[in-house]
Amino acid sequence: MTTMTDVARRAGVSVATVSHVLNGTRPVRPATRAAVLGAIDELGYTHNTLARSLVTSRTRSIGLAVSAISNPYFTEILQGVEAGALAAGYSLLIADPHDDPRHERTVVQLLHERRVDGVIVAPSAEPAEMVEYLARRAVPAVFLDRLVGDAHDQVCAENTGPVRQLVEHLADLGHTRIGLVAGLPGLSTTTERVEGYRDGLGARGLPFVPALLAGGNSEAAGAQAATRQLLASAKPPTALITANNAMTIGALRALRELGRAVPHDIALACFDDFSWAELFTPRLTAIAQPSKDIGAAAVRLLLERLAEPDRPPRTLRLPCTFVHRTSCGCPEPAPAGRPAAPQAARPAAQERNRTP
Repeated sequence: MTTMTDVARRAGVSVATVSHVLNGTRPVRPATRAAVLGAIDELGYTHNTLARSLVTSRTRSIGLAVSAISNPYFTEILQGVEAGALAAGYSLLIADPHDDPRHERTVVQLLHERRVDGVIVAPSAEPAEMVEYLARRAVPAVFLDRLVGDAHDQVCAENTGPVRQLVEHLADLGHTRIGLVAGLPGLSTTTERVEGYRDGLGARGLPFVPALLAGGNSEAAGAQAATRQLLASAKPPTALITANNAMTIGALRALRELGRAVPHDIALACFDDFSWAELFTPRLTAIAQPSKDIGAAAVRLLLERLAEPDRPPRTLRLPCTFVHRTSCGCPEPAPAGRPAAPQAARPAAQERNRTP
């Protein structure tokens, strides 16, 4: 069996230098690093990470608990976490808590029992048991997307300002009855996006009407039912905001079932852009979250915590991007080199609801 000593002899360096290259414990000159990696490849050497973990009490692995299967948004976050972990020389163990508080606690315990160096978790709406488990066992942890107080390392996107921007945009198009399909109660993202909705109404002098706010439970089926509820009211909205990408799909299903055309019958804007939003007709106006950047930032926060366990907790908020398309009722931008098309007449639903 090839040993680290064999690699050192072939590369013409010390065993300590080979160790530094393999474990990233000290900078090594590029030429020396290339010689070591070449010797490893030539000799077919395999580093015994299990033996190293017994000596250092570190496994160079990270546990990730996110509902990636049930929420497509978390799939992009997962990609960011994976890329950040790989770049730092860490492996990744992934578990799906399904946004269930009891399952979440079990999943985090199982990851901890696999001796991961730390965990990254997207908390559920009721994370108390999971948070207590981590605190009691002093497990290094970072929460992502959803905030849990201010005593933890966590990273998320801005929520309040971007939703306010959507409301103001729709109000500036003449809408005075703007509905919101909100997420699961108890999540910080839901609370902040509802706050942004109310802020946007206030900024444009519009009243908050409770009947125009419906809960979609952060899922397609819930949003489908919520959209039907909003449109069945005596004074239905003429514009609708959905608070995540799964609920956007549910709202679109309901609108199709009810025979409502976007944006002629009702304008639509959504929080969470996604890869096929460009393929809808009309194309969806959306808030794009920096999903992969959120995942990569969570890894950086965790590695900083591992390196400096006693430092104060940090909360990072990353900015979102307003992606202006046509489901809000704005005209399609002209292709490069062509004059802009004349603006279409404002839908009748908007005319009826313009502020006098």
